[in-house]
Amino acid sequence: MLGVLYESLVHPLTILSTLPSAGVGALLALMAFGSEFSIIALIGVLLLIGIVKKNAIMMIDFALTAEREQGLTPREAIYQACLLRFRPIMMTTLAALFGALPLALGRGDGAELRTPLGISIVGGLIMSQLLTLYTTPVVYLYMERSLKWCLARVARWRRSPVSEEGITR
Repeated sequence: MLGVLYESLVHPLTILSTLPSAGVGALLALMAFGSEFSIIALIGVLLLIGIVKKNAIMMIDFALTAEREQGLTPREAIYQACLLRFRPIMMTTLAALFGALPLALGRGDGAELRTPLGISIVGGLIMSQLLTLYTTPVVYLYMERSLKWCLARVARWRRSPVSEEGITR
């Protein structure tokens, strides 16, 4: 779906590169609090995937639009995306984090079921937020350079003369 949306295979990989930090953060938080990785904790990780992916999509989508419409370089475009999308990303992340805090800290009937959900959400959001804001621009620029390098190689390969035996002269 992301490949069709961005008409590229590179940018969906950039977006998906943000997901491991959420899973690692959730697992580390569960280990730190001595909680088991249960089905409920897995539901928390699935919820994290949506939030973290949305944050990366907001940055990448803005950067691609800035490149196409304003003629910015990839570096300038991702820099502008980081500046202008920081507040919405922080707002949604903090809203989800503060919404999960009662689950993580709550006591009483059924708390043993809800606590792993809250811990995985809070831990994953904290870790992903710390890493994603730094890694997404780096991966974006790396993927852009790799794409341009590959396209230049293909263009050079297509222009090279070929003999009848298929060997480049």
